[in-house]
Amino acid sequence: MTSPYVEINGRPADAETLRVPALTGGYGHFTAMQVRAGRVRGLALHLARLDAATRELFGPGLDGGRVRALVRAALAGAGAEDAAVRVYVYGPDEEPTVMVTVRPPVDLSPEPQHLLSVPYERPVAHIKHLGGFGQAYYGRIAERRGYTHALLTGPGGEIAEGAITNIAFWDGSTVVWPDRPALLGTTMALVESRLPEYGTATARRPVALGGLGAYRAAFVTNSQGIAPVARIDDTAFTVDTELMETLWRLYAEVPWDAI
Repeated sequence: MTSPYVEINGRPADAETLRVPALTGGYGHFTAMQVRAGRVRGLALHLARLDAATRELFGPGLDGGRVRALVRAALAGAGAEDAAVRVYVYGPDEEPTVMVTVRPPVDLSPEPQHLLSVPYERPVAHIKHLGGFGQAYYGRIAERRGYTHALLTGPGGEIAEGAITNIAFWDGSTVVWPDRPALLGTTMALVESRLPEYGTATARRPVALGGLGAYRAAFVTNSQGIAPVARIDDTAFTVDTELMETLWRLYAEVPWDAI
């Protein structure tokens, strides 16, 4: 599978049905998930995200049973049980269009990431919406300068989120998530809710670039997994092996839900 397999409303995409996503002007939303053996971590979170964003953007909700059926159909059409799947939702308001794409599976590299801070925050940050020009623009700048990804910041250098990740910081006793408008990623939600069960406190509070010296380590999360952070701009972080082993074990023990 070298190019994505695409279905729209349960049928293989063609020139006619692709007119809907092509002509929406980027108005829509999506969720991204890693599927293994027809299962996904945090399925309920993905379905709740899709339903809530569809209600906010278009009015009617999006039935989780319909989404699951469409994803199963697309996986079958692609002949895949392991895949990176995205579910996109577009208009029209009265009957939203659902597009499912299937690509080869991807796991986040465990190699430490190097992040370049940029003065940008996603608009309507709580929605995983389309049209991420700013993220792509600053992401390319970061890569050209030798960084892994961009880190989005607001006024006063307050950290919000990574360009395609959530980020958290470790002060030796508590995992701290920046308290700025940001997307609640599914992996972040799974990790944050389970950390206390593994003996690690978690909190949300402002984190600014000027205060990074208060933290011993940092890590990022997204649908592909969890990775440590080695550097933000000129601030270096030690990879806390014990913390990362806890995070990776926690995530590995999250149940997989049948689609």
